[in-house]
Amino acid sequence: MLALLMGVKSMSCDEVHVLPPAARTWVIDVNDASRFARAHVPGARNLDPQHFTGRDLPEDLGTLLVFYCSNPMCRKAPLAARRAKAMGYANARVMAAGIQGWIAARLPVESAQCAT
Repeated sequence: MLALLMGVKSMSCDEVHVLPPAARTWVIDVNDASRFARAHVPGARNLDPQHFTGRDLPEDLGTLLVFYCSNPMCRKAPLAARRAKAMGYANARVMAAGIQGWIAARLPVESAQCAT
């Protein structure tokens, strides 16, 4: 179910979890590097939400980009998604529950130490 969050469509953890792995989907963690190292969505990329550029994102502007941060109260992911939209990425979304919601839903995580 897509809802709007700060002008950007949102996705649930379950919707993100069932996305097929594809070159046209990027899941992007905008938490700081230490939090990303502790736990992140499997296959997620870590980007600084305020300093990423078009070189940090896929060339294909039609790629689905799913940004998330720590929790529903965090605004880094919606702001990063809006920034990506302003760069021309029409399919920028937010996983509003963040990594805390992902973990609470008992979905698999990766860490710098190992994948679970």
